[in-house]
This record gives sequence, C-alpha cells and structure tokens, in this order.
Amino acid sequence: MNSALRLLRPALALLLAAPLAVAAATAAYPQRPVRIVVPVSAGGGVDSLARLIAQHYHALWGQPFIVDNRAGAGGSIGAEIVARAAPDGYTLMVSSSSYITNAAIREVRYDPIRDFQPITKLTTNPYIIVVTPSLPVKTVADLISLAKAKPDSVTYASSGTGGVLHLGGELLTALTGTRMTHVPYKGVADGYPAVISGQVNWMLGSPISAQPLIKAGRMRGIAVTTEKRLKAMPELPTIAETVPGYEVSAWFGLFGPAKLPANLVEQLYREASKTVNEPATAAKMEAGGTEVVGNPPREFTQQARAEYDKWRGLVKKTGLKLQ
Repeated sequence: MNSALRLLRPALALLLAAPLAVAAATAAYPQRPVRIVVPVSAGGGVDSLARLIAQHYHALWGQPFIVDNRAGAGGSIGAEIVARAAPDGYTLMVSSSSYITNAAIREVRYDPIRDFQPITKLTTNPYIIVVTPSLPVKTVADLISLAKAKPDSVTYASSGTGGVLHLGGELLTALTGTRMTHVPYKGVADGYPAVISGQVNWMLGSPISAQPLIKAGRMRGIAVTTEKRLKAMPELPTIAETVPGYEVSAWFGLFGPAKLPANLVEQLYREASKTVNEPATAAKMEAGGTEVVGNPPREFTQQARAEYDKWRGLVKKTGLKLQ
C-alpha cells in the first residue's frame, strides 16, 4: 500500500499544482504589452471605446495596452488576426457587430462564433429612420404603405453594401413584404446629404449624428430601431411597435480568441464593465444616444450567437450574398 502511494504521489502533486499555477499566471497578468485589435481605421466610436478600455487596463495593471487599427475587408482583416491568435490574453479585439454581419453575408476566413471568446458587450447604439422632409411619410406605417403602392421606387441609403445599415433595410423589407431599392454610399456622412437633398428617401442614422439634423428640420426622424424607445428622444416610437420582431442595433464588444482561460475572461470582463459604467462616462454616452451595457461573458456569447443566426436567416431568406 505504501509503495502504491509513493508511485501516485508525483501525479497527485501535479494535479494539485495545476490550478495553483493557472491562478498564479492570471494574478501576474499581464507580464508584457497587450495588443487590442480594432478592425476599423482610427477615429470613430469603436476606436474611441477601445482606447478608453486600453487606458483603464494600463492604469490598473501597469503594462501597455496598444490599440492596433487593422482596417480592411469590412473588418475581416482585423477579426482574422484575433481568430488566429494564441488564447493567452495578449491579443484582444474591440469590434462592432460588423464582424458578425460580414460573416453572415460574405465568405470570411473565420467563424464568428467558434473562433472567438466574447468577453462583454460594452455599449449598444440604436438607429433612427430618417426621411427626406419633402417625403409624405411621418410614420413607419406611412413608409410601408408608400413602398407597397410603388414597389422598388422607394430608396434607402446605407454606409456600404453588406453593412448593418444595409441589412437593417433588408430586414425591414423582408418583414413587411415590400420592395425598396438600396443605394450604397462610402459612409454615413455621404448618406445624410443624399437624404437631405431628396436623392434617396430614407436611411438609418445614428442618434449622435442624426439628432442635430432632425432638430434643424433638415431630416425627419420617424422611429428608432431598438426594442425600447430611446431615452434621448422618447417621442420617437420603435419600428417594432409597427413591425413586430424588428430590432437592429450597432453594438461594440470586447473579444478574445477562443479558449481564452475562464478566469482571465472574468477578470477582463469585470474591469471593462467597470470602465464603461463609471457614472460620468455612462452619462456622457447616454446623452448621445448610446446605451452602456458591460454584461457578463455568458450572456454576451448568447447574444452574439443570436445575432449571427438572425442575419444568416435573413441572407438565406432573401438570397443576398456577397463574395
């Protein structure tokens, strides 16, 4: 019996030491600079949020957290870098939901669910349907009626084919059985003048940029895209009040590669959530129409999967596919 115990003792020691080693490694994280990949160009909401998180992590842990902008292919280039990175916590990503919409509509070299570990949804941003002031449309029901009366003649702008603004328009036509014509532009900033001038009839705009134009009477806001009304503009109904099941939002989240250790995921989540929910930061974001989230990894993982399933279902239903 004593001989058997002596033989088992090294194996038992290894089993007992393993959890302690993982805990020690996590406690010492990070021991070198960390890269936060942002799959869009510098400037804008995603980049600003990534830098906010990077500053907090740096102040907390003392190591540099370097924001690495890797734009291109609709965000696929940056997402692929993270999907292929070692799951050690030294390569993270702050991205919008575009990394999911890209995978839903075109061929990419990553799986948006299998290749990533969602850490926390940082914020979510609604959109507003804005229409040309001269268009005889004041409600979502008016817009649907006009589209049904004149198939293909009602036009909507987006910031590019395959993006969330394009898919948001496609979702509305699919749920209402209408046919409207998509007109892609290089960005939101190019779409707004087209709506203002009447070159196109409507588009989805972000609250922070659309609100001043609505208040100035240059465009008309008729509804918001989220399930709940916008705190900053409570007078606007949701699209879902007229079209049940409609919901589109632009969210920003923190991710790591798949198989990131659970205790490190928890650590990164708690600190990122603390950062965006800091009262002054949250108040500033909400004033511009951004809702602060900072939810747990498991909940965010479920939301990411549901988002992918929704857009994949839309692509299958409409036959929309980009290469």
